[in-house]
Amino acid sequence: MANSKGRRRRFGAIRRLPSGRYQARYPGPDGIMRPAPETFETIGDADDWLAEKQTEVKNGDWRDPEVGAVNFKVYADKWVEDRELGALTGDLYRWLLDSHILPTFEGDDLDEITPPRVRAWRTERLQTTGAKTAIAKAYRLLKSIMETAVDDELIRRNPCRIKGAGKEKAAERRIATVAQVDALADNIGPRWRLMVYLGAYGPLRPEELAGLRRRDVDVPALKVTVRLAEPERTNGRRAPGDTKSEAGTRTVFLPEFLRPELRIHMELYAGKGPDGLVFLGEKGAAFRRSSFGRKWRKARAVVGMPEGFRFYDLRHTGHTLSTRSGATLKDTMVRAGQSSEKAALIYQHSDDDRQQEVAAGLDATVRKARQEAAAVPDDPPDKPDDQRSGTNLARDD
Repeated sequence: MANSKGRRRRFGAIRRLPSGRYQARYPGPDGIMRPAPETFETIGDADDWLAEKQTEVKNGDWRDPEVGAVNFKVYADKWVEDRELGALTGDLYRWLLDSHILPTFEGDDLDEITPPRVRAWRTERLQTTGAKTAIAKAYRLLKSIMETAVDDELIRRNPCRIKGAGKEKAAERRIATVAQVDALADNIGPRWRLMVYLGAYGPLRPEELAGLRRRDVDVPALKVTVRLAEPERTNGRRAPGDTKSEAGTRTVFLPEFLRPELRIHMELYAGKGPDGLVFLGEKGAAFRRSSFGRKWRKARAVVGMPEGFRFYDLRHTGHTLSTRSGATLKDTMVRAGQSSEKAALIYQHSDDDRQQEVAAGLDATVRKARQEAAAVPDDPPDKPDDQRSGTNLARDD
């Protein structure tokens, strides 16, 4: 059949259907004839479409339309399975998929997910949930999955092109005063007070505290060795494994004022034997996050701390106090188990001797704050020993 200009067509074919519309077909590089996904009102429209396909084939830009016909859910599930994810990260990705992404895209093929649909999805999720942080995480996950699909040559371009959509606005980090940390330790109960102090003055992550064994604690040297992490998954089970990064495996020197706290806890509450857990629940088993959370919230309320102050915010308190005590950025990175290739190249080395100096500076800072808090007029008379707080008893030890 001749083209719209009256010349014989050299690429593809067009035929007129009984409906009066036109159907176009063309040969791919493999020689297989493929029809256009739609019919055309005029022969000129069909001819223009064939010209576009011919240019794609000639320039090497042609993509088999059947390649992108891969179900998104199937591809996303395999994407998660193929990655060596930590237990908590895997749980987070599954939750983001199930809660925010799959309800919209589960039945779609990869090539059916377009930029307009991604924009509409994000808008709907934000309006429905108001969860800006969760939607930013979900957008980043969707973008990563679709970027892999581009690398696999299943789609031509990533449909996730919204500038700034994956950025989270970090909330203002809260810090506690020394007096507030002491009050939290006093009110959370004797079994858990050391956890508060190590969370603040370690500063150790919750999953690192959960993974501490007796062999990791050296009371005479006043140091704790972080070897692994034991995060608790959404199903309530612990997932022992490596620390968050290579830098997370480290030795933390503690300030001198924590010596009696460390000794008392190891004598009364830590598990027996080298592999005994440092922090055990009241029944002698590994504690549950939900159980500790209830104690934390109760202590926080008694102290008068805001509801938004999380246990993890104690780490920021420790960072701040270490810096005020003279620690450099590299010192705080080593102490907190944080890694950054750029920082590692820029900042000076921080060895054990320097870490002991940081611990000594932190000790002096906390002791000074405690002395200032105690130097208030009209102090009430001392309580009997059985009514005094654990902090005061530890100070007198």
